[in-house]
Amino acid sequence: MAKKNESSVSINIGINDKDRKKIADGLSRLLADTYTLYLKTHNFHWNVTGPMFNTLHLMFETQYTELALAVDLIAERIRALGYPAPGTYKEYARLSSIAETEGVPNAEEMIRLLVEGQEAVTRTARSIFPTVDAASDEPSADLLTQRMQTHEKNAWMLRSLLQK
Repeated sequence: MAKKNESSVSINIGINDKDRKKIADGLSRLLADTYTLYLKTHNFHWNVTGPMFNTLHLMFETQYTELALAVDLIAERIRALGYPAPGTYKEYARLSSIAETEGVPNAEEMIRLLVEGQEAVTRTARSIFPTVDAASDEPSADLLTQRMQTHEKNAWMLRSLLQK
């Protein structure tokens, strides 16, 4: 019988409690990374200047909008597994692998920092995959695959802007 988490109704979706907890913990790290990257990207959207202003302003808007949608999908998957989704700056600061950026970097540094952030989210998603795969958690695997595909593409597009 499945262990009860926060409600009186047990969860029996074919993934044992221990694996659901490990997956939810991994997805919580992914959520923290995604939200932290969202904030960084939105900040850079507001504050970018220079000759590439229009290009970067629009690109950053596209990326932060996608990230805003992604945090909801990740949080809802954590909930479907029976665990609360983290939702505070304090939790995100503890869970995220992405450092905050102080001040306002120049446009080229913004791009470099966002490449690092996109790649960090990809690494976090990839690190969860073995647990998800071993538990035959196809919905989480699908979510992780989509996230990795999006972040790898965004990193490539940003990295291309740094080519001389």
